[in-house]
Amino acid sequence: MEYQIDALGLRCPEPVMMLHAAMRKASVGDVICLSATDPSTRRDVAKFCDFLGHQLLECEQIADRFMYRVKKVG
Repeated sequence: MEYQIDALGLRCPEPVMMLHAAMRKASVGDVICLSATDPSTRRDVAKFCDFLGHQLLECEQIADRFMYRVKKVG
């Protein structure tokens, strides 16, 4: 299953906190799509995935928006 998180306009640490909450509810193999405008999410989402072992499938910037797809790993 794929879930969407809209963190547009939110500042650190809110986007990553929202991602973390969604990961807790998700099942292994689910994908969370996070949209954000805070540039610090580039660093924070990657560190979040490294620390907790989730897979960062996609990291894309279009204009002032950052889009991430993160897969929950067991």
